[in-house]
Amino acid sequence: MQDILVIGYSTRNIVCSARRAGYNVYSIDAFTDHDLVECAVASRVFDSGETVDVKSISREKITELIDSFGVDFDAIVLGSGFEMMDMTDLPCPILNNSPSVMQEVSDKERFAKKLASMGMPHPQTYRLSDIGSVSYPVMVKPKCAGGGTFNRIAEDVGGLNSYLDEISSTGVGMDADLGISVDDMLIQEFVSGVPVSVSVISTKQTAVAVAVNEQMIGVPWLTGLPFAYCGNITPYETPYAEKLCEMAEELIQKLGLVGSNGVDFILTDAGPVVIEVNARFQGSMDSVESATGINLFDAHVKAFAGELSQELKTRPVAKHFAARAVVYAKDRVVIDEQAMNELHKESVMDIPNIGYLADVNEPVTSVLCTEKTRGDVMMNIKKSVCNIRDIID
Repeated sequence: MQDILVIGYSTRNIVCSARRAGYNVYSIDAFTDHDLVECAVASRVFDSGETVDVKSISREKITELIDSFGVDFDAIVLGSGFEMMDMTDLPCPILNNSPSVMQEVSDKERFAKKLASMGMPHPQTYRLSDIGSVSYPVMVKPKCAGGGTFNRIAEDVGGLNSYLDEISSTGVGMDADLGISVDDMLIQEFVSGVPVSVSVISTKQTAVAVAVNEQMIGVPWLTGLPFAYCGNITPYETPYAEKLCEMAEELIQKLGLVGSNGVDFILTDAGPVVIEVNARFQGSMDSVESATGINLFDAHVKAFAGELSQELKTRPVAKHFAARAVVYAKDRVVIDEQAMNELHKESVMDIPNIGYLADVNEPVTSVLCTEKTRGDVMMNIKKSVCNIRDIID
């Protein structure tokens, strides 16, 4: 297996991991970042006229883009935003969880019942028709994806209705191109604590937790959005690490997931609470690979062949700390040649191309640092972010 196609909203981390593992990798995504182009044999971008909502991108358009490479691919990998798409009719293997399994994971009611049957804590989830019986505060968020951009806390019924009205009206305060509607939203009991995730590699027989990650959510020096995903720090050191790994491994096995998958938790004073499962490559991919030295793409491919590499026979131990931070625009940003040249001097990834435009609170680039301690890695991340702010602001 050599020629791999990756399709997703943003595929740079998957594409570059595949390249490091020795695959000939091709990409279709919404950005075609500069560093993605350097790693891919060839890449295609969704036309600017298309929305980034997978529901609005036609299957015919994707097939047309696939055919444009003129390559008989050995496999296709679907990344964030496209993991629910049924492409099983294509002539090559799809290295993702099956549509039927994905449907079970995405059905929040079934998922909640599964967790209850396993004795795993999970926030109460409400239907829109349950507004009259909701216990506040609640988290309002998209059922799928979104990166935390649209997540809001509602303290009472007035706040809840106000935000739902905002979504159903003209899209004020959000990107209407994303196609978010009230029907796409989920109302969930708000749980206070530390957001963490566990990265897992699994075959049909075995699941191994690769790393426990601290999630950076709504970090003020990275974004102006209260719950936007801002990156990860790997590993997250906690007395609950063993428990988190055990819960993630058990849940991934029970759901029948294969390959690279992740489980999001809130670590409360009483212990871990499961929030959701990401049945695809996760945003923590860069920090996990940097901290552990494990190539997650290669591990993903082998897992679909029923194999676990020798380094995953037991849970790996992080060799050092690694952090990836996503930098969001404070004001409207247009990347010119000088800005791109200056960005190359920093430890940046997801490098935007000349002419890239980011509106307020849209991602511009990301930073990856590796150090011996968490304190050192965060100090260097903040230093790099300050330099980037000087370049783009």
